[in-house]
Amino acid sequence: MIVDAPPGGFAGPVKRSVTIAGHQTSISLEPVFWDALEAAAAERSLPLNALVAAIDHARIGADGPPNLASAIRSWLMSR
Repeated sequence: MIVDAPPGGFAGPVKRSVTIAGHQTSISLEPVFWDALEAAAAERSLPLNALVAAIDHARIGADGPPNLASAIRSWLMSR
């Protein structure tokens, strides 16, 4: 089986700061996930920070909550 690299190649995580409930935190996500998260926020007419805060709120209420980056990736893949 041959697998091609995605358009633009493979890229490692990029760390960005977001504000959740008035507190800054850093999140490391691959650029494809940042792009998908920004698109999801735009679809909902929300600022990126607001969508991340909503995902974080759902994550905290879960059984055995994962870290925030994992929760974001899981949320994006499930939509």
